[in-house]
Amino acid sequence: MKVIRHWIDGKTYEPASDRHGDVYNPATGEIQSRVAFASTEVVDVAVEAAVRAAKSWKSVSIAKRTKILFAFRQLVDKHQHEIARLLTLEHGKVTGDALGEVNRGLEVIEFACGIADLQKGEYSENVSTEVDSYSIRQPLGVVAGITPFNFPAMVPMWMYPIAIACGNTFVLKPSERDPSCANFCAQLLADAGLPQGVFNVVHGDKVAVDRLLEHPKISAISFVGSTPIAQYIYETGTRHGKRVQALGGAKNHMIVLPDADMELAADAAVSAGYGSAGERCMAISVVVCVGNAADKLVPLMKERIAKLRVGDGFEAQSEMGPLINKAHRDKVAGYVDKGVAEGATLVSDGRTLAIANRPGGFFLGPCLFDNVSPSMTIYKDEIFGPVLSTTRVATYDEAIHLVNTNPYANGVALFTNDGGAARKFQHEVEVGMVGINVPIPVPMAYYSFGGWKASLFGDHHIYGRDGVHFYTRTKAVTSRWPDPRHRGVDLGFPQNR
Repeated sequence: MKVIRHWIDGKTYEPASDRHGDVYNPATGEIQSRVAFASTEVVDVAVEAAVRAAKSWKSVSIAKRTKILFAFRQLVDKHQHEIARLLTLEHGKVTGDALGEVNRGLEVIEFACGIADLQKGEYSENVSTEVDSYSIRQPLGVVAGITPFNFPAMVPMWMYPIAIACGNTFVLKPSERDPSCANFCAQLLADAGLPQGVFNVVHGDKVAVDRLLEHPKISAISFVGSTPIAQYIYETGTRHGKRVQALGGAKNHMIVLPDADMELAADAAVSAGYGSAGERCMAISVVVCVGNAADKLVPLMKERIAKLRVGDGFEAQSEMGPLINKAHRDKVAGYVDKGVAEGATLVSDGRTLAIANRPGGFFLGPCLFDNVSPSMTIYKDEIFGPVLSTTRVATYDEAIHLVNTNPYANGVALFTNDGGAARKFQHEVEVGMVGINVPIPVPMAYYSFGGWKASLFGDHHIYGRDGVHFYTRTKAVTSRWPDPRHRGVDLGFPQNR
């Protein structure tokens, strides 16, 4: 059986003593490969490779760094279908969704290619007589990323292109559930000309995570995952003197006012609730219907859900694939059971879904609840599956109160045709990412991604200018110089080297 190894110092690393984990094909339920689990010693080998590389990489010119990133961007674009195939094979998402993930990752690589402008400091002349003052942004050294199973291509690309562009070296610990994409991209980086040791991949479980958090030569940790783990990452990493950005869970609300275009709202709710089988931190989990909106909206959502095609992600007709593994599938189905037991109205029941040609797959059909109250478990918990809840309130004030009192604050959306209501909402809502008639308000790469409250631990959002600031530190210089000396004549055209 194929074994997925670590990538250290520009090549596959194969220690004989590694523990291993199983990697499933979610559509069939079969084990398709095994992944090596790093010991503390293996993590140390990866970090030492990154330390060695950092000594020279931090001094490599911006021109050279951007040249490598442009080459990497071209290679990712060229091989996007191969990357997407790995995503479908190990995660289960449909091909179109997998290609969309790769392209959102490409946007961040393209943003990182502009590091020459992004990493600029400031300059003030004559702060005192013949004294100038300026600031520069310098890399931190070795940084690490710990990433989730739901976006094994995109989320790491939120981190390492910017970190590397800023002059850092990187150690990635991807999810052990779908690890192949990390190694594939590591090879593409090497093909793009990235020096050995600048990018390393260690696979594994909590043993690897804890060593990264504790390692004295790692300066910063980036994380995306659930809120309990994000809090653990933040507290452990900062206790060991590291800079940490830890993005946690979500319970994203979509408020629908009575004046909204209900056809548009129904399309948006179903797309945002069931895309990627609901395994998105920006998925809509709760539709909050104001006034009589639910009477119009719920039938439209039910109608659309009945037409959704669930199946193997490689099949062209499939719109939604399986969940990541059996344990998660059963956990999500258990939430549906609990919702029924606690009195919510189950409008669409996906628990009985059977895929004829994939009987062992980890499939769960779309589930829709109505009359969900904030006291119910399905309202309070992040389910991370194809379960959408509908809550009914009388007024806009009740709706925004629900959002602002929720402990999660990742994303939120408002559907309305009233510009004044929309402006009021974007001003009053206490959430990090806001959509107006847009159900999944993931910012473009030149803005930053991040929630508020229990959805983020740390002071920086991820990618965008926040990402550049996270992976660099500012140095202020105050200088006075004697008269300049001549360096001789050179008629050649000035070049970046």
